[in-house]
Amino acid sequence: MGRSQETFNKKEVRNKNQKKRKEKEQKRLARKNSDKSGNQEDMIAYVDEFGMISSVPPDPDKKLEIKTEDIRISTPRKDSESDADNQRKGTVTFYDDAKGYGFIKDSDTGESIFVHAKILQETVNAGDKVFYEAERSPKGYSAIWVKHIDEKGA
Repeated sequence: MGRSQETFNKKEVRNKNQKKRKEKEQKRLARKNSDKSGNQEDMIAYVDEFGMISSVPPDPDKKLEIKTEDIRISTPRKDSESDADNQRKGTVTFYDDAKGYGFIKDSDTGESIFVHAKILQETVNAGDKVFYEAERSPKGYSAIWVKHIDEKGA
């Protein structure tokens, strides 16, 4: 009694599902019976000296020996010489003593660096030549350790 009350649409859906199952089974058997070797040699890929993937093994003559002692995983320590490199020269382009801030134009890069009165070592005015160190701040670089350049030392 179960199938006599089936509608045409239900029969169509059932037939489509059976057809899909048969096709899927045929594809599975075709893959199983195909002559793919599945050889491990076919699956190996090599990376050459330029970092490109190839199917040809690399030339053993071009192989480089790397000593484990030469590999550095940490950041380099800050030397006293690098402190001298961090010191920059510039000219005060604007300074408002009432508001307590100004800007220094870097003599090498030409960029404008913010300076605040709290960080100043000496009082500065517009047009003064100064030494300073740049520090990264949320809004860009700001100058710290600002000092006048000696007339003799410049």
